Amino acid sequence: PERLQRREAERLRGVERQRQEKEARAVKEERSDFFLAAFSREREAVEALLAAGSLEEAGARLQGLQRLLTESVRFLAPYEVRKGQEEVARLQEDLAARRRELQPKKKFAFRALKKEAAAGKERPRPAEPARPAEPDPEAPQCGFSGLEAAELELGPAELLGRDVELRELRGCRVLLRGSPGALRVSGCRGCTVLCGPVASSVMVDECSGCLLAVACQQLRAHRTRDTRFYLRVTSRAIVEGCAGVSFAPYSWSYPGIEADFQSSGLDGSRNNWNLVDDFDWLATDRPSPNWSVIPEQERVSCWD
Repeated sequence: PERLQRREAERLRGVERQRQEKEARAVKEERSDFFLAAFSREREAVEALLAAGSLEEAGARLQGLQRLLTESVRFLAPYEVRKGQEEVARLQEDLAARRRELQPKKKFAFRALKKEAAAGKERPRPAEPARPAEPDPEAPQCGFSGLEAAELELGPAELLGRDVELRELRGCRVLLRGSPGALRVSGCRGCTVLCGPVASSVMVDECSGCLLAVACQQLRAHRTRDTRFYLRVTSRAIVEGCAGVSFAPYSWSYPGIEADFQSSGLDGSRNNWNLVDDFDWLATDRPSPNWSVIPEQERVSCWD
């Protein structure tokens, strides 16, 4: 009888465990369905506002969409998190492109030409008439490439709302004091990049032995090794194909940085510098071996 009672108790415990697991799956699926519906509605609203030119409202709704995704990560599948991050990044790029489109065109070049013609100055006629270059929304507007062991710097007037690309630099120190629209760092080796608040995303690809201090809405690092990030980010950072990357809180500062944070629209109350999603490490019970937190005693305290 005792054996029968133990077996019956074990059976009942197994039935109860299965019931609880089934309920947990149902709750998770219900939350996931709710998130997907809410995310889709907000994404469509942001797209409609961008099309109508309501950029301030679109930016605010986009921040709400990012918060919804960040707060839902704990019950979403990895592929759902990745898809949501990609949608947010696409909308951030669309917002930056629309801001560039709606910026007033500068006309000082035409007035200068008219004044010279009125003064009777004769100048050699070019083979083709000079025309203002049409901005390419897909191309970065400023940056540096192919330099070695150089001190490079851009200021607030050069950076405001523009996309910046740093490509194929070797042993350079780059200071970006201002608020760019987006930042892309690719193919750099042994470089230090210190950047003010970025309005949308920072993309790092195929870099090694670098140090980057960035504040942004989203950080995505691909195929990057032995690189330290001093980070302030409103979403969760993403790494993929990376090894030996490490993170600490953003601590770089310069005169005027608070005004740049305001113009960037970053949420100052949120910093997820140590929340990192490694798309190559799906185990939830063990930390990823590809990234780590920089020990406090090893963090940079003086940036001069």
